[in-house]
Amino acid sequence: MADRTFSIDVAAIRDRARRKMADGPVTEGYRRSTEEVIGVLNDVLATEIVCWMRYSRHAISASGIDRAQVAAEFNEHADEERDHAMRAAERINQLGGEPDFDPDTITTRSHTTYDTFDDSDLKGMLQDNLVAERIVIESYQEIIRWLGDGDVTTRRLMEHILEEEEEHADDLIDLLGY
Repeated sequence: MADRTFSIDVAAIRDRARRKMADGPVTEGYRRSTEEVIGVLNDVLATEIVCWMRYSRHAISASGIDRAQVAAEFNEHADEERDHAMRAAERINQLGGEPDFDPDTITTRSHTTYDTFDDSDLKGMLQDNLVAERIVIESYQEIIRWLGDGDVTTRRLMEHILEEEEEHADDLIDLLGY
């Protein structure tokens, strides 16, 4: 087994950094199309906004004997979904794109749907949010695989969001008693 030593051409890196300052964080090591990544992240942004709205609506409208516990969980998840949306929007901006908050297209770009339930149908709300979390988990796993090492920063962002989405699904399973 050959001993590998680390070697880096710092002078060349400094030269590229000075010549390509306008590219911001996107360096020669970036191996994805920024336009494609921005498009994917705008879909993630839309998905997270829809999830934030759904959880918020369910938290406000939930009624019944278990309302306090379920609404508290929905509110916590809503806050985290909003944070995910803002983090995706910030990454879009870092990559030189425009975060797409257009209300006319959010639901068509979202991977999940926005449904309402009778205020007393806590089980329906929980199940709907669990299905949405499962959709998001699978979608984000695919995005992470696609990103690979072509955009490590976006991949790490998506991995962090995925981790929280898996926690949401676990919380919902507990509340449903599955």
